[in-house]
Amino acid sequence: MSIAPYIKEIGRGKEGARSLTAEQAHDLMSQVLDGRASHLEVGAFTMAMRIKGESADELSGFLAAVHERCLPVSPDGAAVILPSYNGARKLPNLTALLALLLAQEGVPVLVHGPSSDPTRVTTGSIFHDLGLPTARDAQDVRNAWARREPVFMSIETLCPSLARLLDVRWVTGLRNPGHTVAKLLDPTVGSRSLRVVNHTHPEYGASLATFLQRSHANAILLRGTEGEPVADPRRLPRMDVFLQGELRADLSIAAQEGVLTELPVLPRTFDAATTAVYIQSVVSGEKPAPGPLSRQADCIRSALQTFVKGDAQELIA
Repeated sequence: MSIAPYIKEIGRGKEGARSLTAEQAHDLMSQVLDGRASHLEVGAFTMAMRIKGESADELSGFLAAVHERCLPVSPDGAAVILPSYNGARKLPNLTALLALLLAQEGVPVLVHGPSSDPTRVTTGSIFHDLGLPTARDAQDVRNAWARREPVFMSIETLCPSLARLLDVRWVTGLRNPGHTVAKLLDPTVGSRSLRVVNHTHPEYGASLATFLQRSHANAILLRGTEGEPVADPRRLPRMDVFLQGELRADLSIAAQEGVLTELPVLPRTFDAATTAVYIQSVVSGEKPAPGPLSRQADCIRSALQTFVKGDAQELIA
């Protein structure tokens, strides 16, 4: 079956388009990822979805199709997943710093994202300059965790077919549903993880919150720095904690209005090498970590501890 009937439903414009069921979305994305759709059909699909926006059911179907084609990773315990797909343009990309702050406390952290981006400073390049591991397979991930190191895996390794869909952006000039799905991607088997999910626009935040609730996810949702899963170092964003899909107000953090009274001293340039030097200075204790990042790390650890404790109680019961 072609994806043309699906394009006909979603391509009627913002007001006239109809959302697909989860099953239809799964079939559509499966055909796209497996190369069974033509380049023209893929372009039409990505443009139509860009105009319409993804529903919670469509995200569920898209993500299920991607997970079926994703390299599985089996953590011994609960892990933190940091999808990193935007990189830096105006501010230092501090996703690697967040990963290191967590790893220092013994939290297994997997960061995934593109291996390169000609327009931005990627987390993968900063991992390289920090001398942190880049995984080629699931065993590399487990080895890094055994050393209490955060680890990066490129989307080209994690899910090559999704990487190809993401690359359509360089033809159309626009992000597509693959980018939304990538930010939700969790390769751990059995969902023994806590995802940090970010958004850049309020309307995306609302739709992602609905998806996390309906999918019974364990996640933290925030408006990250330039679309990265890390808090803006200059201000404290709202952080919503979802455990088994339930919004936990007791674990969530309210946004602080305006900028901080004491702003952190950040590097003036944000290339990978300069950012890596700054991150090393924070990890070594030479410089303090930006307050919002410390709060985010605390929020993640508290949510993870509650999540693990709940799993243990369920096993006992």
